[in-house]
Amino acid sequence: MNANEYGFLLRYSSSHSILVVTFDNRLIELACPFNVEVIKAINNMMVSQIKEVTQVKLSTNGKIVYIIEDEAYYYSLFEILL
Repeated sequence: MNANEYGFLLRYSSSHSILVVTFDNRLIELACPFNVEVIKAINNMMVSQIKEVTQVKLSTNGKIVYIIEDEAYYYSLFEILL
């Protein structure tokens, strides 16, 4: 991802919320902090644990990361709890 592409994505993102499509196809903005369930064990987190996302960031490779307990984790390790 070059600097222009990264800048374009950052222009439309916020570290304090995330847009989510619900199971009934509604688009909602979910503000931080929000809860997620661990679906793949990593570090000191076990499957089915509930964690609180305090910020949402965009990594340099364009993937969404959640800030949990001051550590960054890829979004794909979690399921958002609504």
